[in-house]
Amino acid sequence: MNLAAVILAAGKGTRMNSKLPKVLHTVCGSSMLSYVIDAVAGAGVKKTVVVAGCGADQVAREVEDKAEVVLQAEQLGTAHALAQAGPLLRDFPGCLLVLCGDTPLIEAGTLAKLVEKHRSMGVAATVLTAEMEEPAGYGRVIRDRQGRVLKIVEQKDASTDEKAVREVNTGVYCFEAAGLFDALAQVTPANAQGEYYLTDIIDIYVNSGRTVGAVVLKNPIEVTGINDRVQLAEVEQYMRRRVLDGLMRAGVTVIDPLSTFVSRKVRVGRDTVIYPFTFIEGDTVIGEDCVIGPGSRLVNATVGTGVSIQNSIVLNSCIGDNCNIGPFAYLRPDTTLGRGVKVGDFVEIKKSFIGDDSKVPHLSYVGDATIGKKVNIGAGTITCNYDGRQKWTTRIGDGAFIGSNTNLVAPVEVGEQAITGAGSTITKDIPAGALGVERAKQMVVKNWAGRKTGKD
Repeated sequence: MNLAAVILAAGKGTRMNSKLPKVLHTVCGSSMLSYVIDAVAGAGVKKTVVVAGCGADQVAREVEDKAEVVLQAEQLGTAHALAQAGPLLRDFPGCLLVLCGDTPLIEAGTLAKLVEKHRSMGVAATVLTAEMEEPAGYGRVIRDRQGRVLKIVEQKDASTDEKAVREVNTGVYCFEAAGLFDALAQVTPANAQGEYYLTDIIDIYVNSGRTVGAVVLKNPIEVTGINDRVQLAEVEQYMRRRVLDGLMRAGVTVIDPLSTFVSRKVRVGRDTVIYPFTFIEGDTVIGEDCVIGPGSRLVNATVGTGVSIQNSIVLNSCIGDNCNIGPFAYLRPDTTLGRGVKVGDFVEIKKSFIGDDSKVPHLSYVGDATIGKKVNIGAGTITCNYDGRQKWTTRIGDGAFIGSNTNLVAPVEVGEQAITGAGSTITKDIPAGALGVERAKQMVVKNWAGRKTGKD
C-alpha cells in the first residue's frame, strides 16, 4: 500500500501569543505535531512531509527522522502550503493524506478508515467531514441531491443557506497523488481572505469530472483544532483523562484523576497506586506495586517494583526495586539507586550511585559520589564535591558508617566497614575498617552563664 502524508504546520499561531510555533506547544507532555505524526504512522504512512513556516528550524528539530520538512516561506493559504510538498511527492505512486498539525486528538484508526473508504469508492479525493451542532467557523460541505460532494465553502464566503449546513470540513483529506499538484496550480485567491484555499480544489475536481467522496467522522472531538491557550488547556484535560483511563484499565490505581497529571509516553505497572497532586512526565517507566505521591514529580525516571515515593522530585534517575524515597527528597539527574535504598526527608542526591540496602535517611547532600552496599549516611552529611572550579568524586565502601554532620571533602575515599565520627570534616582517605575523626578539642568554661549576667 503506497500511502504518504502531508502535515500542514506553517501557521504563525498568532492567538497563542507565543514565541514557540503553535504546533510545538505540548499536550500531555508531547507536541501537537508529534501526535499527528504518530497518527499517520499508525495509519500505515511510510513517507511523511511536514510543511513548516514560522519557526521552521524548531519544527525540523522536533520531527528529526520521523518526517521530511519543506518550507512555506510566506503563509498564503492551505493550497499554497500543500503545493510546497510538490517536489517531494508529485510523482508519488499512491494516495496522500493531508491534515493539519494542530489536531492532536486525531486517531490512527480514523485515518486508516478514511484511506480504506477512499480506495473502495475509487474517487479522486475524499473529505473527512463531521456533523456539528454549532458549525460556525468551519467550512461547509455542500452536496448535490444524490449526496455527492460539490464543493466546500468557507464560513466567510458562505451564503445564508450554506451557513445553515451542519456538515463541515474537518481539514483532513485523502487524495490520489496523480494530478493533485497540477490541480493545485489552478487554485486562485478569489475569496474574502485573499488566500489560496485547499478547499477550492474540490470545486476544480468536480468541474473537471473527477468524483469527490466524503466520510463522516463519528467523534468530532478528534478534529478539534487548537488556536489559543484556552483551547490548549481544554484538549490537555481531555487527553490527560484519556491517558489516565488507559492506565486504570491496565491495573493502575489513580486516587483522584482530576488532580493527577501523567504524560502520554509514561508506562506504569499494574497494582501501582498514584496519589493526588502527582506529575509523571517524559519517558518515565514505573514498575508494579509502587506507591507514587502524593505531591511528587517524576521526569524521565525509571522506577523498579515495590517503590514508595512521597512528596519528592525525581529527575532523569533510576530507582531500584523496593526503594523508599521521601518525603521531600530531591533526586537530580544521573542518580542511580540499587535495591532497597532509603532516601529520606530533605535529602538531595545528584549524579551518584548508591548501592543496595544503603540509607541516606535525612538532611544530607550527596553529589558525584559512589556509595557501596549497606552504607549508613548520618543526618547532616555533605559531600563537598565542588572546589569553585571543578567537581570531585567521593567513594564510600560497603558497610561504611558515616557519622552525623560529616563533611566529606572530595576527592576522598572511605573504605569498607570504615566509620567517621560525628561532626568530622574528612579531607583524607580512611582505610577499610578504620575510624576517621576530625574535631577540635572541647572546652568547658565553668560558671559561664553567671559571668554573662554579672552574677558570679
